[in-house]
Amino acid sequence: MKKIALNVVLLLFAKLSFAQGSTDYGSGLKININPDGSKYMRVIAWNQIWLRSTDNNPGSAINAESASSSFDIGNRRLRFLAYAQISKRYMVMTHFGINNQTFTNGGASGTSGTGGYGAGKKPGLFFHDAWNEYAVVLPEESKDFSLSLGGGLHYFMGLSRMTMASTLNFLAVDAPIFNWPLIENSDQFARQIGLFAKGKYGKLEYRISFNKPFATNFVPTDVPTADAAIAVDNSGNTHWSKAGYFEYQFFDQESNFLPFKVGTYLGTKRVFNVGAGFYSAPDATRTSVAGELKKNNINLFAVDTFLDMPFGTAKNKAAVTAYSVFYNFDFGPNYLRNIGIMNVSSVDPTFTGTPALAGAGNAQPTIGTGNIWYTQAGFLLPSSKDAPKVRVQPFAAYTYKNFERLDAPSSQFDFGTNLLLDGHHAKVTAQYSTRPVYTAIGQKDGSKGEFTLQLQIYL
Repeated sequence: MKKIALNVVLLLFAKLSFAQGSTDYGSGLKININPDGSKYMRVIAWNQIWLRSTDNNPGSAINAESASSSFDIGNRRLRFLAYAQISKRYMVMTHFGINNQTFTNGGASGTSGTGGYGAGKKPGLFFHDAWNEYAVVLPEESKDFSLSLGGGLHYFMGLSRMTMASTLNFLAVDAPIFNWPLIENSDQFARQIGLFAKGKYGKLEYRISFNKPFATNFVPTDVPTADAAIAVDNSGNTHWSKAGYFEYQFFDQESNFLPFKVGTYLGTKRVFNVGAGFYSAPDATRTSVAGELKKNNINLFAVDTFLDMPFGTAKNKAAVTAYSVFYNFDFGPNYLRNIGIMNVSSVDPTFTGTPALAGAGNAQPTIGTGNIWYTQAGFLLPSSKDAPKVRVQPFAAYTYKNFERLDAPSSQFDFGTNLLLDGHHAKVTAQYSTRPVYTAIGQKDGSKGEFTLQLQIYL
């Protein structure tokens, strides 16, 4: 009976984690290892294709031609995830794939020019996650407490709900990126190698980790005075980082079987959570003043809240989803990173005007020492009796950034709609986004826009 109960719980966790808005997929692609199904392997596959029209930053070129705008298509994510429940306590998790392949970049290391390994071609598969996990205290063994320990390349990175977001069920077309503040510098695509503990105590869910960040070695620019110092990622003999996230779940309890936090449940759960988290890494950045190097700690904090609430009749139920998070980032003085997702542009050497400080294409000030407030909300419209599976979910998001180095805050907006053909398993998302354009410190020169149409399938 215990084995049967455990199997039901595991299947339910898998279904709640990955099948929001659709009842046809159950436990997905699942292979039983033993007759009763308590030992099994599950495989998940998905892709997200982006079709975009972008107003480029001033000073942009594409393949050596000046370009004030661009129109492209690319592979945002093509991934596979597989996990195996070896026993009722022991699980192995792997997750691999590619990201951000465009017609100009995102190819395998060293690809450039023209030919079989030209620019943007044949991107290399890599592991996003690879860890082992052991359940010390199972949920059925204690009324109010559970605990699992694990180690490897993992996603239990603390800080905020969105720092551990699932990429399968975003409300907006994507995450805002600053939710992964170490992205591809001291982490591997939002992951680090280390040890983690996860579990629940009553309605409180906890996740903590102790990790070895990937080494960074940018050389800081030497400046004459401390007020002009600019921190860069340079960890030397890297010290261990610490991270944690603690979330109180007032209504329905969310699964923590896997680390991935759901963006919108599409009316399948009643959720209201409040959370807080942190990330800390000693001596992780450096500055140089009058020839003297100084090490700086990275200290990041966040508080957030998440609401997903269905309402209306069971037959054509509607739902509201909302998420808000406040980040306080300290990477050292004047630290700033400019990022452009799937940026197809490069700097135009023939440009004679004032270029954007962030660089070419769709790059923008994304991560830095300072504060960020991000809020998104969406409304799942009632279903239609003529097409009960097809749902429409308009949404909007607002971002406020105030980075120390830029000396001027900014606001930006996202507006869009999800057309859910079969929950998140088959959906089309249209979104228009604005971004600020800085041409000098403390000086914004308006904003630019980008329209994205995403086609998503996952099984």
